[in-house]
Amino acid sequence: MPINPESGIPIYLQIADWIEDGILTGFFEENEKVYSQYQLAEQYRINPATAAKGLSLLADQGILYKKRGLGMFVSPDARRIIFTRRRNGVLQEKIRDAVTEARLLGLSEVELISMLRDEMGGDK
Repeated sequence: MPINPESGIPIYLQIADWIEDGILTGFFEENEKVYSQYQLAEQYRINPATAAKGLSLLADQGILYKKRGLGMFVSPDARRIIFTRRRNGVLQEKIRDAVTEARLLGLSEVELISMLRDEMGGDK
């Protein structure tokens, strides 16, 4: 994952999002060690404190847990925590925005649902 310092999203949040994406896709498995702040700092050429802030954010949310002297590991509940937060937060907000835009454009519910089905790849 490339870090984009120009994106307007703080780098520590980009690190946290990347790790969350890795958990959701199975790149990081339950109880598996994730990269250390120093590995992340070296890989992305950022300050270790910035990387640590991203890791700490995930630990505060229960997505990662610390094993003293060994590093940070993926919580057994990590996927559920991320899924629930993103579904109820990020995705719900995007759906509200899409509905608002559809109303402004005068699209019917059927047209909006058709667009969603097309985007998802069919009538599943």
